[in-house]
Amino acid sequence: MNFDLPKDVQEHISRIDTFINKTILPLQHKDDNNRFFDHRREASRTQWNNGGLPTEDWEALLKQAKKLADEAGFFRFAYPKEYGGAGSTQQNITMCAIRYHLASHPVYGGGVSLANDLQNEHSVVGNNPIVIMLHHYGTQEQKDKYIPASTNGTFRATFGVTEIHHGSDATHMDTTATPCKLDDGTPGYEINGNKKWQTGAHSATHSLIFARTSGKAGSPKGITAFIVPTTTPGFKVESFEWTLNMPTDHATISLRKVRVPASAILGPTDNGLAIAQTFTHENRIRQAASSCGAARFCIDASVRYAKQRVVFGKPLSANQAIQWPLVELSTQQEMLRLLILRTATEMDAVTATAHAAGRSPWIDIERKLGGKIGMCNYYANRLCCEAADRAIQVHGGVGYSREYPFEHIWRHFRRYRITEGSEEVQMRKVAAYLFGYKTTGEGDPQGAGAKL
Repeated sequence: MNFDLPKDVQEHISRIDTFINKTILPLQHKDDNNRFFDHRREASRTQWNNGGLPTEDWEALLKQAKKLADEAGFFRFAYPKEYGGAGSTQQNITMCAIRYHLASHPVYGGGVSLANDLQNEHSVVGNNPIVIMLHHYGTQEQKDKYIPASTNGTFRATFGVTEIHHGSDATHMDTTATPCKLDDGTPGYEINGNKKWQTGAHSATHSLIFARTSGKAGSPKGITAFIVPTTTPGFKVESFEWTLNMPTDHATISLRKVRVPASAILGPTDNGLAIAQTFTHENRIRQAASSCGAARFCIDASVRYAKQRVVFGKPLSANQAIQWPLVELSTQQEMLRLLILRTATEMDAVTATAHAAGRSPWIDIERKLGGKIGMCNYYANRLCCEAADRAIQVHGGVGYSREYPFEHIWRHFRRYRITEGSEEVQMRKVAAYLFGYKTTGEGDPQGAGAKL
């Protein structure tokens, strides 16, 4: 059994490093762009007197870096092949290896750099769930209209599942969509309800709104996804929620008599949750890789500092009180890294088998690997927070200051213990695999886990 990364994956990462060092880091260091990454980062990124929204020059810099990465052929690696993706049969292992590498790198790691600033999911290698959803569930007209527009930035969509009163209990959502006739007499739907934590709402052109179209609360059936332009009458941003890590682009929106044509439906009517679950596992394993990498960054930085810092006439690293917590974190991180990479490799194998049989891979991945993916995700996010906290402690006063990125890492990665499925939901999923409680809600005890 070989535990090394495949040679072509290693070579791809090497090319990314070359691109970052030749193109992205010089841009980061140009003029005063480092104000977005040094001790001034939060202030430079945030419009404190305009709802806490991101500053325009901050987002313009991210857009410039994305354009350079796309022109260099890196940004669209995980896209469908017909839209510029690599079409790799090792997509999950490659994306996990890339995200781990970028987050753990000693120079631009930790998720606080122009190469890979994870506060807003910016990276030179893109992770765009909406493209995958459109590719697999969109009509040809929707694909042609929205996928190229997503890449060039003229189509930007929020993801409308979470509500004011409902988060993980998505099947109990309050938002409804009822059939109606539009002004021109064509069939459509009227949407009423609300959505919360709509990331990117300040610049979104559309929102993918999930609404109940039939059935009872609690049923996974009867929920439909709609592509709703944010300019539609009745669609309103009510507020932007200030968060532990600023700037904020997480909106609460209301939908009052929002009317859309039937052509706005994405995927099957009454089975929209399948769309929401399309990219869940890929997103969770990639997030786990980023969190694991950021934990490695914090551990390595702490070891370097402890070896250099002299206290009471000897290196700080000579103290077992410093050594042992980092030994434990390093051990946990290394075991987790191997589990993430193995799980990603297994996901690629399951995907290849499913594609060979002519079916989508997500149900198979859920059946066979959902528990392992849950392990990777919840534990990585928790470990990263622990590693960042320990780095602050090892560095002492400067660790608490913004001279170092550890406080930023802790504040950012802390949210992943809630988003992408809270760690409690993830642990429940793992328990379901351990104790045999899996169910799709459709009488299949070994199915897709929609009720987990």
